[in-house]
Amino acid sequence: MGGGLRPGIWHTGRLSPLCDPGPNPSILSPYELLIGLRYTRAKRRNRFISVISLFSVIGITIGVAALIVVLSVMNGFQKELRTRILGVASHVQVTGIDGALGDWRSIATLAGQNPAVLAAAPYVSQQGLVGFQQSVQGAMVRGILPADEDRVADIGTHMKAGKLDALVPGQFGIVLGSELAYAVGAGVGDKVVLIAPQGQVTPAGILPRIKQFTVVGLFEVGMYEYDAGLALIHMQDAQTLYRMEERVSGVRLKLSDMFLAPRVSRQLLGTLPPDLMVADWTRAHANFFRAVQIEKRVMFIILTLIVAVAAFNLVSTLVMAVTEKQADIAILRTLGATPGSVMKIFFIQGAIVGLVGTLVGVALGVVTAINVETIVPAIEGLFNVQFLAKDVYYISDLPSDLHWDDVATVGMVSLVLSWLATLYPSYRASRVNPAEALRYE
Repeated sequence: MGGGLRPGIWHTGRLSPLCDPGPNPSILSPYELLIGLRYTRAKRRNRFISVISLFSVIGITIGVAALIVVLSVMNGFQKELRTRILGVASHVQVTGIDGALGDWRSIATLAGQNPAVLAAAPYVSQQGLVGFQQSVQGAMVRGILPADEDRVADIGTHMKAGKLDALVPGQFGIVLGSELAYAVGAGVGDKVVLIAPQGQVTPAGILPRIKQFTVVGLFEVGMYEYDAGLALIHMQDAQTLYRMEERVSGVRLKLSDMFLAPRVSRQLLGTLPPDLMVADWTRAHANFFRAVQIEKRVMFIILTLIVAVAAFNLVSTLVMAVTEKQADIAILRTLGATPGSVMKIFFIQGAIVGLVGTLVGVALGVVTAINVETIVPAIEGLFNVQFLAKDVYYISDLPSDLHWDDVATVGMVSLVLSWLATLYPSYRASRVNPAEALRYE
C-alpha cells in the first residue's frame, strides 16, 4: 500500500519511458516527436479532416507567397521611383530666396568643401511653351552646362537621339523629352518655337518673348512627368531668353550617398550665406515616397490577415483531430503520458502543417518575386492588356526588389500565427479524461 504507485499504471520495477520526464520536461521527448510526426503522416478515418488540413497548408502557402511578392513589388516601385527621379533631379539644390543666384561659382565652391559633395552644377529653371507647326505644349525649361550636368544627373545616359554635348551656347539647340516631342510632333533637326511667358514691353503692348530653337536630341528617363514636361537648353541661351544676365536659378549638388541628403542640407545651411535656401530630394519628393511607404505597410497588414485566416483553419483541423484521437490520448495517458506530453504531441502536428505551408509559400514567393518582371509582360502579351498605362502612372513597368529581411519577417509572422493557432486544440487534447474517453471503446 505504501509503494506510491499511480493508479492505472503497471509497476514493472522501473519507470516507463512515458513516465520519465527527463532532465528538462520543457524539451520535446523523442516519443513525443515521433507520435506527433506519425499523427501528421497517418491516414485518417475521417477524410474531411485531411481535406481541411490540406486547405490550411494551401491557404498559408498562398498568403505567404502573395505577401512576399507584394512587398517585393512595393520595394521595386520605391527603388525605381527614386532612381528615375534622381536621374533628372538632384540630391541637394541651393537656390536664392528670390529664385536667383548671382555669384553661383563661389556658392558651388563653398558647397563643394563638404566631404559628402561629389559635384556641383548650375542651372536655370523657367517655364515655357514649346510649339511646332500647329501644336503647343507647356514645359519646364532647364538651362544647363552639359559637361557639369553629366556629373550631377543621369540624363546623358537616357538619350534616345543626339547628345547633351550638342547644346552649344549661341546656337540655340534644345533637347526634348520623348513624350514632349511626340506631343508636338517634332523630331531631331526640326525647328521649334520656345515662348517665354515673361513679356517684353513694346509700343504695341506687352508681348511674350519668342525664340526659335533646333531640336538636337531626345531623352527618355522612363518617368512620364519628365519625359512629357522637360526641355533642356544651354544655360547661356536660357539666360539670354529669360534676361537673367549672369544669374542662375540655383546650384545642383550630387552626394556620395543619396541618403545623406537631409544631414548635408542641414550642414550647408550653417556654412552658406543666410539668404540662400537648401532643399534635398527627400523634401522635394517626400509625398511620393511617403505614399509608397504607407501603401507598403497597409498591404502588409491586409495580406497578413489572409495568412492569419489560413493559419487559424488549423484550429478546426486539430479540434476534429483531437476528437478522433480521444481513444489514443486515453491510452497514452494510461501508459503514463503527462498532459504536457499530450499537448506537445498535437502542437507538433499543427506546427508541422504551418511549417510546410510557410516553407512552400516562401519558396513560391521568392521565385515569383525574382521573375515578376518576366511574368507580368508575358501575361500582358497573352491577354493583350496593359496593367500600368504610361500616361496614368509614373512607372509603366512592374519592378521587383526582393529584400531578404522582408522574407524573414513574413516567414516568422506566418510561423508564429500557425503555432498560436495550435495552442487551444493542444490544450484541449491535454484535458481529455482517459476514463471518459475509454468508456465506450
